Amino acid sequence: MAQQVNDSNFDSIVMESGKPALVDFWAEWCGPCRMIAPLVDQIADEYADRANVVKVNVDDSPETAARFGIRNIPTLLFIKNGEVVDKQVGAAAKPAIVAKLDAIL
Repeated sequence: MAQQVNDSNFDSIVMESGKPALVDFWAEWCGPCRMIAPLVDQIADEYADRANVVKVNVDDSPETAARFGIRNIPTLLFIKNGEVVDKQVGAAAKPAIVAKLDAIL
């Protein structure tokens, strides 16, 4: 299960962890976000020892969403060493998401 993070704990959990991260920016009212939510949770379980897989609710954490220029959701950011190295805007199939995550491990 992907961990929920917010404006107050994003840096400590994602940017300073030392592990690559997959960050899912979403909202409850977003249909495509609900479509990929089970995939993100599966990936979180499969990659638990190698990467942080987290979710940021854009309605609850507007500062983090603004910081990364999130304009459309779902947006998946792939972060390594505190830097965004790839992103996926819109819903995607699990193999496409996993391929991007594998590329930063």
